[in-house]
Amino acid sequence: MNRFVLNETSYHGKGALAAVADEAKARGFKKALLCSDPDLIKFGVTKKVTDVLDGAGLAYELYSNIKPNPTIENVQSGVEAFKKSGADYIIAVGGGSSIDTAKAIGIIINNPEFADVRSLEGVAPTKKPAVPIIAVPTTAGTAAEVTINYVITDVEKNRKMVCVDVHDIPVVAVVDPDMMSTMPKSLTAATGMDALTHAIEGYITKGAWELSDMFHLKAIEIISKNLRGAVDNTPDGREGMALGQYVAGMGFSNVGLGIVHSMAHPLGALYDTPHGIANAIILPTVMEYNAPETGEKYREIARAMGVKGVDEMSQEEYRKAAIDAVKQLAKDVGIPENLKDIVKPEDVQFLSESAYADACRPGNPRDTSVEEISELYKKLL
Repeated sequence: MNRFVLNETSYHGKGALAAVADEAKARGFKKALLCSDPDLIKFGVTKKVTDVLDGAGLAYELYSNIKPNPTIENVQSGVEAFKKSGADYIIAVGGGSSIDTAKAIGIIINNPEFADVRSLEGVAPTKKPAVPIIAVPTTAGTAAEVTINYVITDVEKNRKMVCVDVHDIPVVAVVDPDMMSTMPKSLTAATGMDALTHAIEGYITKGAWELSDMFHLKAIEIISKNLRGAVDNTPDGREGMALGQYVAGMGFSNVGLGIVHSMAHPLGALYDTPHGIANAIILPTVMEYNAPETGEKYREIARAMGVKGVDEMSQEEYRKAAIDAVKQLAKDVGIPENLKDIVKPEDVQFLSESAYADACRPGNPRDTSVEEISELYKKLL
């Protein structure tokens, strides 16, 4: 048996932002805790949402104690802010950081027995849906607005906790490319490669099946066509990436990922490395490692990325073509080629053990070990 979980409602395209007020009114919500990170507030991105709320006469209170890799403390203080605010729903404005923080807050409010944030790691047996969340992404990458996953950093242990819970999915996703138009090139590239990693890992993960394959192949195609344009801030590129990352999220949220994410998470926890950058650097090397366990799937990845003549290629040739296409896209959008400026050699063992313990690792198509993951890190130095 396979299960598929998606938002109740989602809105897409230019002008979708107006749906935030429409949905809040239609659902009878009274006051929002609006979760958004300080930079988005500083640069006026969050104001696009508060202007909609103000225009509709809807009450809200801002919560902005959110770091790029949100921490246990960010969640705990958010829970207290929600309780004090008198809010009855959450609006999350931002990338994965804001939306993940909102998910954890919403889960704990309605499941207070999980007030210890560490108890949410893995598949937590919560009983009640989170406080209703309207998610408004400002990056085209994490797809946190449509997934049942969120990631919180345990600063004390220098590790990221991957939490998986069908009760955390936002009830409404509002995916408006205008909210992403102010992203700098580097962030657009990083989040876009994160989305591509979601699509590729979701397509080859052990849990993949026909329905998820449909989403992932289409996502690979859309992202490959639009990421370069999005980095150049073209309207078509932005709109394409807004859709492509969401489609990838529809798939991987329901079937899992693999060791690209397992290896990226410790880099974020230990060095605060941007998640998309870590994924983008690691992806081609792990694709090479996983190739023997992927059957004919790399042919379809290559095809979706625009490689010509794949049907005339041998298995070795189309696998190489798929990996080369990923490398070329990463290069074109300015992703570093290796981890030598990020990873300290003396940390490789800790990173490898953390990656092996990560919740994404079991989904990898090729069974692995701490030792093999260590060799992959070393290959990337």
